[in-house]
Amino acid sequence: MSGKRRDSKNRILRNGESQRQDGRYAFKYIDATGKQQFVYSWKLEKTDKTPQGKRDDISLREKEKLIFKDIDDAIVPCGGEMTVLERVKKYLLQKTGVRHNTEANYNFVVNIIKKEDFGKKRIDKVKLSDAKCWLIKLQQDGRGYSSIHSVRGVVRPAFQMAVDDDLICKNPFEFQLATVVVNDSVTREAITRKQERAFLEFVGLMLNDIDMQNKK
Repeated sequence: MSGKRRDSKNRILRNGESQRQDGRYAFKYIDATGKQQFVYSWKLEKTDKTPQGKRDDISLREKEKLIFKDIDDAIVPCGGEMTVLERVKKYLLQKTGVRHNTEANYNFVVNIIKKEDFGKKRIDKVKLSDAKCWLIKLQQDGRGYSSIHSVRGVVRPAFQMAVDDDLICKNPFEFQLATVVVNDSVTREAITRKQERAFLEFVGLMLNDIDMQNKK
């Protein structure tokens, strides 16, 4: 037991774990692609307190559990280092042979994402709350419901493709849009049967009048 590595609190460190001179813990591992990776935390266990003046974070061993789960699920670490914009562009590369209007809509969505900080966010860092807050922000910035609907109509399948590619575990855009942003679209009401008959009678009279004028 005396030969085992221990931290400053005399706790035994597991394989891959270490503690630096400044007290910060590190865990070294090999990811699903065979690359060596490191994660860090000021806490070894969940019950540890974060040192004063240091940024709070989950403990090293909590991170280890997440890492092992991703490795078991063959999830590519860090979402393959892809941003939201990069993932959307990759998704759209597969949408070939679409109509001109559809392609124009895709370009419209890409241009919106390019202007947003959200577009630079790494896909594995996007949570459900982040996705909702972004769409709310778009509406607060003046985007209409139909525009936001178009944006989500592209981003949601792009993230689903990331799930299918084992880059992320869940799609953060799997929610009902109407529960997040206000549908401010103008609803067009159909005319009633009575209004329809009146309109047809009017058209009939107009055509009859035109016919009479042509016969004179």
